[in-house]
Amino acid sequence: MKLQKIAIVTGARRGIGLGIAKELGLEGYYVILSATSRDATDSLSQMRELGLDCEYQKCDINIRDEREALIDGICEKFGRLDVLVNNAGVAPQVRLDILETTEESYDRVVNTNARSTFFMCQLAANRMIAMKKDAAPTKFAPRIVNIASISSYTSSITRGEYCISKASVSMTTQLFADRLAEFGIPVFEVRPGIILTDMTQVVKEKYQKLIAEGLVPIKRFGEPKDVADCVVAACSGRLDFATGQVLNADGGFHIRRL
Repeated sequence: MKLQKIAIVTGARRGIGLGIAKELGLEGYYVILSATSRDATDSLSQMRELGLDCEYQKCDINIRDEREALIDGICEKFGRLDVLVNNAGVAPQVRLDILETTEESYDRVVNTNARSTFFMCQLAANRMIAMKKDAAPTKFAPRIVNIASISSYTSSITRGEYCISKASVSMTTQLFADRLAEFGIPVFEVRPGIILTDMTQVVKEKYQKLIAEGLVPIKRFGEPKDVADCVVAACSGRLDFATGQVLNADGGFHIRRL
C-alpha cells in the first residue's frame, strides 16, 4: 500500500461525517470511516466513486474496548495516525423541556457526545505522542479535530442535554490543545451551525423560517461540505500556531448583531 497520511472520522456513515471523510480523501488522506452500523456499503461507494482510498471500521465509541480496537488496530496496521476527527454524536430521541428531561436521555447524549469524545482524544493523543517520539520531526505532524456545535453556547431548553454535551466538547478541545502543545500536536474545534442533515430534517421548516427572517447573516442552510472545509483547514498545517482555535461553520451565527 502506498504511503499516505491516515485519518479516522467517527460518525462518518452519513451527513457531516461523510462530508468530512470525502474532503479529507480529496486532500490525499487514506480515510477510515467509522460508525456503529455494521454496513456502510453506500458510504464507501460514494467515496470510491470519487476515487478515494478508504475503508470502514465499525465502532461504538461508547464502548472502551471498541474505541481501543479502532485506534490500536489502525495504528498497528498503518504505523501512523495523522488525523482524528471526533464527529460521532447523537441528539435527544425526544425533545423535552429541561424540566422534563429524563436521566436516560441525558446519559445517552452526554455519554456519546461528551464522555466518548474525551476518551477518544485521550486514546489518540497517547498513540500520537508515542509515534512522534519515533518519527523524524518533519515526517509526522498529527492533529485532532473535534466537531462541536453552536449549541456549545446557545441555549435550547428543549434539548438541554445536547447543549451540555457540546459545551463539554468545547472544553475538551481546550484541555487537549493545552496539554498536547508541548508535543506539537494541535487540537481544534469546528463548530457547525444549522447544517442540512438527517438530524435537522425534523425541524427543517422551523429553521428555514428563522433563516429567512435573518437568524444568520448568510441566509441559507449550511451543507456538510461547509463543515468539512473547516476541518481540512484545521488539518492543513497553516493553523497550527492557533491550536485550540474554534472554526465557526455557521454562516455568521456567532456574530453578535444589533
